[in-house]
Amino acid sequence: MSYELQALIGPAELVAVAAAEVSAARPRPLAQGLALIPATPGFLTALRFGDEEPASPGVAGFDWFSDGLERRLAAWSKAGPIACVEADYFGGTGIQRAALWADGRLDLGPFTSGPLEAFPPEGGPISRVLRRLGVHIPAGTTARDEFDAAGLDAHRTTAAWAATP
Repeated sequence: MSYELQALIGPAELVAVAAAEVSAARPRPLAQGLALIPATPGFLTALRFGDEEPASPGVAGFDWFSDGLERRLAAWSKAGPIACVEADYFGGTGIQRAALWADGRLDLGPFTSGPLEAFPPEGGPISRVLRRLGVHIPAGTTARDEFDAAGLDAHRTTAAWAATP
């Protein structure tokens, strides 16, 4: 079984503002007052439009990152924290990357975990930035970590998140 996600995550109000600026954005609600924007090809292309230079893959460790996305994250984060997350798993092994922008700059991360690499005691990359966004594991739930508590297990692909009404 596989899992693949590329998305921006932040407080629902901030994500709504960000989505209003990019017509290809498809914000989706998460638990605990958060929302995500799936990083679909259309969304990423819309962010690259107008870049003076070609996309710079590898910014903050993300293969799909562009200078336009980094500039937008910096601008949006002046109103509140916003994270960029990536996960790609197949058969229980894979990678996670996460970084968080706040106050106009990269503030936390980027964090990366590779295939077969155990998470550190503070948790996986995505759980670490979700914790910074205020996600907690409610007592008495089956959530194993902040990833589950935020509801990121609701869909298994970026495309499925984008297709959800």
